[in-house]
This record gives sequence, structure tokens and C-alpha cells, in this order.
Amino acid sequence: MSMDSSMPFALLLALFIPILLHLVTRHKYSSYNPPPGSLGFPLIGQSISLLRALRSNTDYQWYQDRIKKYGPVSKMSVFGSPTVLMAGPASNHFVFSNQDLIFTQTKAINVLIGHSIMTLSGDELKQVRSALQGYLSPEMVTKYVWKMDEEVRRHIDLNWVGHKTIKVAPLAKRLTFNIISSVMFGQGAAPFREALAIDFEKVVRAALSIPVNIPFTKFNKGLSASRRIRKLLRQIAHEREAAFQQGYCSSADDFFTYMLALHSEGKHSLTVEDIVDNAILLLIAGYETSSVLITFLIRQLANEPDILGKITDEQEEIARNKGPNKPLTWNDVSRMKYTWKVAMETLRTVPALLGSFRTATKDIEYRGYHIPKGSQIFTAQIVTHLDANFFDEPSKFDPSRFDNLSSIPPYCFVPFGGGPRMCPGNEFARTETSVAMHYLVRQFRWKLCCKEEGYRKDATPMPVLGLPIELETRSAP
Repeated sequence: MSMDSSMPFALLLALFIPILLHLVTRHKYSSYNPPPGSLGFPLIGQSISLLRALRSNTDYQWYQDRIKKYGPVSKMSVFGSPTVLMAGPASNHFVFSNQDLIFTQTKAINVLIGHSIMTLSGDELKQVRSALQGYLSPEMVTKYVWKMDEEVRRHIDLNWVGHKTIKVAPLAKRLTFNIISSVMFGQGAAPFREALAIDFEKVVRAALSIPVNIPFTKFNKGLSASRRIRKLLRQIAHEREAAFQQGYCSSADDFFTYMLALHSEGKHSLTVEDIVDNAILLLIAGYETSSVLITFLIRQLANEPDILGKITDEQEEIARNKGPNKPLTWNDVSRMKYTWKVAMETLRTVPALLGSFRTATKDIEYRGYHIPKGSQIFTAQIVTHLDANFFDEPSKFDPSRFDNLSSIPPYCFVPFGGGPRMCPGNEFARTETSVAMHYLVRQFRWKLCCKEEGYRKDATPMPVLGLPIELETRSAP
């Protein structure tokens, strides 16, 4: 074929290929059905609207308005990421049980924490999840109870005894931070706790920020705090690594040694830097949720003398069966059943977390909607927790709802997630909360200094004034 005769063929081919590609693409996406909704303005999306609702404590209505408009599945953009909101128990089940959705967080948190379990996938994710679940398993938590007991007693002696008024929220944060850092690092981190606690608070405050590093913004301050935290923990990690290699410590001593021991056994391939990142995640998760729960338990009990009396009776019975000043044990905590029912009702009415984020590792379909790979999925706990279809009189505080857990519809009460993806730290949170309440209800009675004090949600719920209370030492029974 001559060059002259081939020219028309080439021109036809050049015209035909785009048409063919268009037809193929059109056929491929003719049945593509994205969730309804809008992404709003670039980067900002619905972030400002949702943050305003969270800070005015009207987020439940915000979600309900969106569900009414678009249905239980809708697209939006929050905290710098295009996001699919999924609402209701069926959506909770789908999200918590789907192997193609991996645990993640806001873009800001992913940047602040680094190469943690929230950014992993595949075999690496399975290895790290197994390691973290093992560290927080009931079998391991039984070994930490005495440390929790010790930290709670020390905290109460320093910050509650002899004081007429205190602010509960900052003290609860300091208590739970001291507990998790003591468990994870032992007394080796004690000299740095104050600085660490301040920096971790800055990281938490940056969780819902837009991840653009502009000076003096929450994200900028959180990023600087994250670097300082990482530098300090890296130093501790290398010290533990050297001690482990020389046989001076065992895997039960602290988190770093535990992870290093698993690495030596081939259980995971994380570097020391990766272990530091996962330690940061555990520290945030280990103190923030429990501090919110303890704060709102104390807030609720100030208005519920009958419920407080029942908790006290339960705790006094446990104390009577122990010798004087004997630390609590795992068996003691297991007997605090009514105390934990009250805690669960507190978590129902005031979820400690905004919700749960996941990322799709491949294209998925739900309720006829197509959700592409890489999409961020979000479920909000409060949507089902306050729904009258699942909980009678949802605004009423009633711990008896949990007398029979099987009566609560599946995936409606999800403070720690659900199904095979249940948060591995739920037993840790239950134990430290129960230990704290054991000593507080037996030693004190309290009144709210400001009965009208509200609360706002800025990553986590927090009373606007920090929950100041008047303390009264309780007489021995």
C-alpha cells in the first residue's frame, strides 16, 4: 500500500477510535448510578455546615434533614474529602462487615498520625490489626488492671481529695492519658507525660480541620505537635529496641517491646517508625473516648441520684469482698455489670465519637448506588442511637435498656463499631472507666456548678465550661 492510499485509512482510523471509545465508555457507565447529593464548594463542601451543627449540638437533626432529602445514602464533601454518608442499621452492618472497606479517618488525622493501621491494606493491614487486637485483648487487659487502679488512686489523691470544686473534663483527660501511657510505656514516659498530653490535645483538636498547612491554624498547630510527639516516642522506641535485643525486657512490659517481639517472630513487617505511628493512634484512641465517657457519666449522675445509689451499692459490695486497700482485679471489674449498663446508656445518648470512616479498596455497590474505589464512607453513630424506631423514648436516660442486650436490634447501638470490625479497645475502655467509677462514687458526691451548661462536639463531645462541679466527701457506709 502506497503512502497516498494509506492516508485516507489513517484518517478514518483516527476518527473512528474516539467514536469507538466514546461508545464503549457510554455503554460502561450507562448503568452507573452515583449516590444523590452534592459535593458543594471544592475542598470545603459541607464541612462548615456540619461543624456548625456539631458545635451547636444539632448534628442529629442535620443528619435527619439530609436523610429526608436524599435517603439513607448520599454523597457530600467533609473535612477535605468527597464522602458517602450511609445511615441506619443496614448501612452500619454493610460498613462494619464489608472486607472491601478499610478503617480510616479524616484526611487531617491520617496526615497527623502517619503510617498507622488507618492507612494500611491487604496482608499488612491484617498483620497489624491482629497485633493491636492481641495487645488490647481481654487476656492482656487483665494484666493492666493493677496499673489502672494505681493511676486512678494517685489521680484522685492529687486532684480530687481536699478540693471543693474541680473541672471534670480536663481532669478526666489527664487521668485516661496517664492510664494509657502507663500501660503502653510504663513509668519510663512519666517525665514527659505533661508535654505529651498537651501535644496530644492539639492533635485531637486538629482532627476535623481542613488539611492545609497554613500558619496558626488548628491543622498547623496539630502538625507541629505531631512532630514533637513522634520525636519523643521514637526516642523511647529505640531505647526499648536496644533493651529488647540485649534481653533486658519481655513482650509484656510495654507496647514497643510487644510489637518488637512480634516482629522478631515474623508476625508483622512494621519498622520502628511505623510502630511509633501506631502508638500515636493507640494513645489518642485510648484516652479520648474514655475521658468523654467518664466526663458525661459524672455529668449524668449528678442529676440521677437513684442511679448513682445503685452504682454505689454495687461498688460497695465489691469493696466489702476485698481486703483494705487491695487493688481491683479483672474479676472485680467483671462484676460491675450495672455500672457498665449506665456507661452504655451514656454512650448511647452522647456518643464519644463523631462516627466511623472507611475507605473503599475497590468499586462497590450498595442499595443500587455505585461507589468508586478510593471513596470515603462515613456512618454517624447518633443516627441510630437516638432513633425512636430502635429505642423507646430515646431522649430518656434509662440504663435498663441494656438488661437484655438481645432486645436491641443489631447494628443500632454501635459505640465501638460492630461485627468482625468491633473496636479492639472496647474492653480497655470498659475496664478503665469501671475502675475510675469504683473509687469516685465511693468517695464523693457532687453537684453541677452550672446546671444549664451545654456541650459541643469538636471531634469529641465536651462540656463548654469543662464541667465544673462542687465536691463533697462521702461518709463511709
